[in-house]
Amino acid sequence: MKEHLPQIEMHKMEELYRIEGLYESGEISLDEARRLLSEKVGKLRPFHIAYMEQTLKDGDPDECIRVDMRKTMQLLDGFMDNSRPQLSADHPLNHYYMENDEMRKLLLSVEDLIQYPVIKNQWLELYDQIKQYPIHYQRKQNQLYPVLEQKGFDRPTTTMWNFDDIIRDEIREAQQLLESGQEDKFINQQKVFVAHCRDLMEKEETILYPTALALITPDEFEDMKLGDQEIGFAFIQVEHHKHTDAPAQAAQTAGFAQDLQALLGKYGYNTGGNETLDVATGKLTLEQINLIYRHLPVDLSYVDENELVKFYSDTDHRIFPRSKNVIGREVVNCHPRKSVHVVKEIIEKFRSGEQSKAEFWINKPGLFIYIIYVAVRDQEGRFRGVLEMMQDCTHIREMQGSQTLLNWADDHQMPSNTEVETEEEEDEMEQETAPINATPIEITGATRLKDLFKRYPQLKKNLIEAVPKFKMLNSPLGKLMLQRATISMAGEHSGLGEQTLIAIIKENIE
Repeated sequence: MKEHLPQIEMHKMEELYRIEGLYESGEISLDEARRLLSEKVGKLRPFHIAYMEQTLKDGDPDECIRVDMRKTMQLLDGFMDNSRPQLSADHPLNHYYMENDEMRKLLLSVEDLIQYPVIKNQWLELYDQIKQYPIHYQRKQNQLYPVLEQKGFDRPTTTMWNFDDIIRDEIREAQQLLESGQEDKFINQQKVFVAHCRDLMEKEETILYPTALALITPDEFEDMKLGDQEIGFAFIQVEHHKHTDAPAQAAQTAGFAQDLQALLGKYGYNTGGNETLDVATGKLTLEQINLIYRHLPVDLSYVDENELVKFYSDTDHRIFPRSKNVIGREVVNCHPRKSVHVVKEIIEKFRSGEQSKAEFWINKPGLFIYIIYVAVRDQEGRFRGVLEMMQDCTHIREMQGSQTLLNWADDHQMPSNTEVETEEEEDEMEQETAPINATPIEITGATRLKDLFKRYPQLKKNLIEAVPKFKMLNSPLGKLMLQRATISMAGEHSGLGEQTLIAIIKENIE
């Protein structure tokens, strides 16, 4: 971490650590602590606090929750500049600040409503907005934390992630209490939730983001933008500007194939893009290998024997968000703290040879996700890593009988080899295959996306291209939501708003 920062005087960091510890334990007063800071330490930058915590403090998963940020800010007032950095509108850190600003407005609404008798619809409407906020945490965990780990700063992963998940769970639990009519418990929970949320935002803005700005280069922030778009944003709509530089775009498109070619060249395999490689059961070019992985009907991830993530398949139907920042990351840092012990146990038992397979599944109404971990071993039986496969098996579980005839049907159409038995079924099939030039659908906030996609088959693809966040429509969760999603709902959850989304849809249809 130190090599990525301006010069740090270690004796001052040690004094800071000692004074902060005495103050937090109550051994010295605030005035005495500030006097010692003035004499022994002097002016500070946010990354000094981060560096002290990284190098001098023992790791404690609950530290981020335990430390009172307001008390720390009182101690450091006047010694450290807490002003918000000047950032461009499209800077990844600026998006985090913007989301926090919107969340603070919602927290004020929470504090206002708890003063009055519960009107359930008001709270449900407010929590429909609040529940978007965990997207903010998903981006931090999958985008920002991995880059900071590469710089030697892993405290956010080991401590802040735990706090992220606590607030995410509090949002989920509050909504469940509200929907189940447990209004007293719900109201009692709100003050704790507001306090936790504000405290974490202060930790982000006082230490995390300024330290990230000091550690991460402009080029690395630029690389983050695509992954940020794939995961999405809470409350805000971020326009993605694609690079127009042809060489850069070509390099990005080549992606996996170029990386693999460079790796093979390192070990003496001089391969051009069209040359074939001898794989276990055939001959393939690098392009073909890349295409196979992109079109697999399952998601794959590979962790090597050193417990580093080396590969994931970049498919359109990915079940959970991933970004290229995960490559080279320790696999335990890719999971919530409460799951790390399970990850470690799987790897230990695979490494020892005690086990070779671990299965999990997620079973919810209308959704069944199957996950399997397999030990990877070479011909001599040596442990070489873990292969994870994930698949949406919802459609598979619904299959009955046998199908031996060709069927081109997708999830929303009747099989082509099935006879229409009733007038109602015939009408439904005609509706689903209605030509584009049929009588236009009146588009309002209540119009279902499912109905529009049936009438205009290219609309879904066009929407995903126009608004990258709609890529989730291809996920299992997206398919489930499509059964009831209206334009009004989609406009709200995407951050576009109902009227903007209607305008985009009409433009694509026309």
